Amino acid sequence: MLLNSQLWGILPPPAADGKPRLWQYVRAAHGAAAAGRIELSDVEARVWCLLGRKAGDNTQVRALATALGLGFEEKTIQARAWELLAHLGPAATLAGIRRGASSALQPPWPDLVISAGRRNEPVAQWIRKQSGGRTRLVHLGRPWAALERWDLLITTPQYFLPRRDNILHNSLPLHSGSREQFAQAGERWRRRFERLPRPWIAVLAGGDSGRFVMTAEKAARLGGLASDLADMTGGSLLVTDSARTPVEAGGVLETSLGAPNYCFRYRRRGPNPYHGLLALADAFIVTGESMSMLGEAADTGRPLFIFDLGDGGTPWWRLAHGWRYKPLSDRLAMRLGPRRMRRDIGRIQAALVDAGRAQWLHEGGLDAAARAIGAAPARGSVEDVESAAARELRASAEAVRRLVTAR
Repeated sequence: MLLNSQLWGILPPPAADGKPRLWQYVRAAHGAAAAGRIELSDVEARVWCLLGRKAGDNTQVRALATALGLGFEEKTIQARAWELLAHLGPAATLAGIRRGASSALQPPWPDLVISAGRRNEPVAQWIRKQSGGRTRLVHLGRPWAALERWDLLITTPQYFLPRRDNILHNSLPLHSGSREQFAQAGERWRRRFERLPRPWIAVLAGGDSGRFVMTAEKAARLGGLASDLADMTGGSLLVTDSARTPVEAGGVLETSLGAPNYCFRYRRRGPNPYHGLLALADAFIVTGESMSMLGEAADTGRPLFIFDLGDGGTPWWRLAHGWRYKPLSDRLAMRLGPRRMRRDIGRIQAALVDAGRAQWLHEGGLDAAARAIGAAPARGSVEDVESAAARELRASAEAVRRLVTAR
């Protein structure tokens, strides 16, 4: 593995054993990313990206791998229904995956594995074991395995990870859309939306996640609030649901739209307008359980309104959907698990609201929401300004590059 000589020009002095500590890589990465001082075109590395069933996890993994600029190979992992049991035994195992349905995992082993999500953790650890410990492991989010088993963890405030040498804390999840990609998507979709009155209000609907359940009643309320806001502003709605949106809820959302609209249903397939919406919309309504969609919408700098998918003050045991496996198991895990295994998306939501980057969408706040949209200029294009998310992605990539080069 080639070590770029520029690395040593920005790192602090090494430790007594002659090896820079990981916190030095991370700290240097932030400075180098801001200054644009690192060139790693002479580095060759084999990079594997472990992809699973969650679109948000896959988006982050691909974003980081792309930002590295080293090339990468995608490995799709199909987990077994009982994969959770794999975490009760040895950390490095393929017992929890369907090997025949997953991508082949065979030599030559990679220099770097990037993963996200619980299901891919044992796979990453198994790959390192097969490589004789040579493979570096980078994990996004919150790991189930012990923190010291990872070379670098890249996390966000929704998780309760401590401040450690091998943990990099970002404000929002990573995402891959470059300004150029969004601009191209905007041009492709502009004609489709031109007949609709502005402002264009994008509605990004997620769905079931952990304790959050997208019921038909919540979908109807979302559609009603969005329609009222569009009527108040004289605009229209650009709506998309997602892979997590239940079929019934997606149908109710579509039929509840009472304003001029374009509605894309994920399960109907066809060209997905998601990146076009990020490029063109004048404002966004996003369901609050999706950190990825919230982060991407917030990154545009346009008015953002969070729709709460929670159940308000109703005790969960009084709700039929509260007894479903996912919300029930999530509550148990959050209650009984160690602090570092817990998740509180409210921490990211609150940070966005406190910083003035988002507002909550509710019946009593529609007037304020309409004023915010009216006060914001209709852009319809992507500004050529590096965002906070882009800076965090670049700094994250620099930290990972140092893991690959410092061998």
